[in-house]
Amino acid sequence: MNDVLQAITLGVTQGLTEFLPVSSSGHLILVSSLFGWEDQGLAFDVGLHAGTLVVLLAYFWRDWRLMVSSAIGDLRREGGRPALSPPTETLLLIAIGSIPVAVAGLLLDDWIAANLREPWLVATMLSLVGVVMLVVDRWSRDRRTLGDVRLVDVLIIGLAQAAALVPGVSRSGATMTAGLARGLDRSDAARFAFILGTPAFAGAALLELSDLLTTGGEWELALVGATVAGLVGLAAVHFLLRFLRQRTLAAFVAYRVGLACVVFAAIAVR
Repeated sequence: MNDVLQAITLGVTQGLTEFLPVSSSGHLILVSSLFGWEDQGLAFDVGLHAGTLVVLLAYFWRDWRLMVSSAIGDLRREGGRPALSPPTETLLLIAIGSIPVAVAGLLLDDWIAANLREPWLVATMLSLVGVVMLVVDRWSRDRRTLGDVRLVDVLIIGLAQAAALVPGVSRSGATMTAGLARGLDRSDAARFAFILGTPAFAGAALLELSDLLTTGGEWELALVGATVAGLVGLAAVHFLLRFLRQRTLAAFVAYRVGLACVVFAAIAVR
C-alpha cells in the first residue's frame, strides 16, 4: 500500500510540475527527500516519461498529424526538389531544435544523475532561473507568432531545453523563457515548448525502455505512476495554456522563489 501511495504521489508530482514552469525533476527530488523514499527504479521512470509523452501526443495530436502528413505529401510530390510546406518546415525545425538536448542527454545524463541531485542545488536553480523568467517575461515584447519561428529561434530554445536537464531549472520554464526572449507571446511560447519537448520525452522513454528490457523491473507501480501522471498532466497543460493567454509568469516565479526559501531554511535547521 505504501508503494502504491508513493507511486500516486510521484505521479501527481510529475504530471503537475512537468508542464508548469517549476521543474518536475526538482520536485521529484524534493518530495522523495522529504519522505525519505528510495528510488522507485527504472520501470517507474519509464512509466513517468511514457505518461508525459502520451499527454503531449494526445493534446497536440492535430499539430503532429498536420506536420507529419504535410511532410509525407511534400516527399511524394513529383518533379524536382520538393518545396517544403510551412508544417513541414516546422517539423524540420523541431527535429533540429531537439539535437541539443539529445546530445547533452547522451553525454551528461548519468553524470547529472550522480552529481546534481542535492536539494540545495535544486533550490538554487529554482530561485536563479525564477529571476531570469521574471526579467524576460517583464521586458519581452510579443511581436511574433509560431509561423515566424526560424532556425536561430529553435537553436536557442533547444539549448534552453538542454540546460533544463539540471534539476530545478524546469524544461517548460527554460524553453518558454527562451521563446519569450525571441519575441513569442506567452501562449505561443508555451505551445512551442510543449511540442518541442515531445521528441525529448520520446527519446528518454525509449532509452530507458531499452535498458529496462535487459535489467527487468516492476511494471505494476510504473503503470500506476504513468496513469496518474498522464491524467494530471493533461489538466496541467490545458490550464497553463489558458492561464498564459491573460496572465504573466509572475505567480510561478513567486512559487519557485518561495519554495527555494523553504528548502534553504529546512537545510539550515537540520
